[in-house]
Amino acid sequence: MIDGKELFGAVRDKGCIVMAANTRMTLVTEGIFRAAKDADSVVMVELAKSESNLSGGYTGLTPAELAKRSKEAAEAVGFDAWSLHADHLTVKKGTPEEIADTKKLIKAQIDAGFNSFAIDASFLFDESGAAPAEQLARNVEVTTELVNYIKDNYNGDSFGLEVEVGEIGKKSDAGLVVTTPEEATAFISALNKNDIFPDALAIANGSTHGNIYDSEGRLMEQVSIDIPQTVAVAKALAAMGSGTRIAQHGITGTPRELIYEKFPHGDIIKGNVGTFWQNVCFDAFEELEPELYKKIRDWTLENYREKMPGKGDEEVFGKMGKKAVKEFFGEIYAVGDEARERIDSVSYKEALGFFKAFRSEGSASFLK
Repeated sequence: MIDGKELFGAVRDKGCIVMAANTRMTLVTEGIFRAAKDADSVVMVELAKSESNLSGGYTGLTPAELAKRSKEAAEAVGFDAWSLHADHLTVKKGTPEEIADTKKLIKAQIDAGFNSFAIDASFLFDESGAAPAEQLARNVEVTTELVNYIKDNYNGDSFGLEVEVGEIGKKSDAGLVVTTPEEATAFISALNKNDIFPDALAIANGSTHGNIYDSEGRLMEQVSIDIPQTVAVAKALAAMGSGTRIAQHGITGTPRELIYEKFPHGDIIKGNVGTFWQNVCFDAFEELEPELYKKIRDWTLENYREKMPGKGDEEVFGKMGKKAVKEFFGEIYAVGDEARERIDSVSYKEALGFFKAFRSEGSASFLK
């Protein structure tokens, strides 16, 4: 396993994107690692605070369990060009209690061997502020406090760091809110003054997390990412001499041809792929473990259909099926060999496709 700071540093300005895989079900991990080894590509494994916390989040995986399973998969494959990233350490209200709980989680992640962290205080945006510096002041304050906590408790010399300036998927009356270059530079400048120099900056640029659906409840491709705005933010950061690059969230439904041909590789240094890997598992269960699949689907619809009025069953399950993973944890990890082999082979094939689209093939050699 490679220190997150070292991994980001090795690929910075090499014209590639690091895939960060949210392995909500670790059945996919060996396939992803085998693909990374064969493609000579770096990769990150990550789960967000909502997915993995001290009680297991909605995946049933504590930080220690995720780390253990990921390390075992890496050892089985014989692959070491990867980092373990704490995605979306989200602070929504900024209360002392919420910050204290987040620190407890961070300590558990450090103890488990995590070597890269994403502090997300983007919800603390002050709409009443007259300028970006005022609007982002609380975000800067909380981000600084949590990064300093990592510095004080981390067991190594350095760690990867991602921060977030724009709430992913936030909407206004005009549609999805996008981060401006002025907001990005004000945020990074303020953090730099506090001796914090992030590797990656998550921005709001038209993407949303998870599966997305049209007004008729049909699954859609994720093609709303505002690439010109992303480039404008990256150029503004470069103009101020910053080494911070962009972290792109919400890539599950983005066509890989679009990623390969249109994404600003290098300006974007990290690309999150999460729900996609969950879909790989559910598809295998539907065909090869139909009784389990029916239990997961029925439980999801029973618990979330009324909470999503006007939405069809496919959309309810597509968006909320993730909440069933912890509920059926034991049965998921007891699936038969045929389902395991299917998930492994599909994960391998699809990961190769992402590495090609991200132009990260050969990137592991940069570490050497």
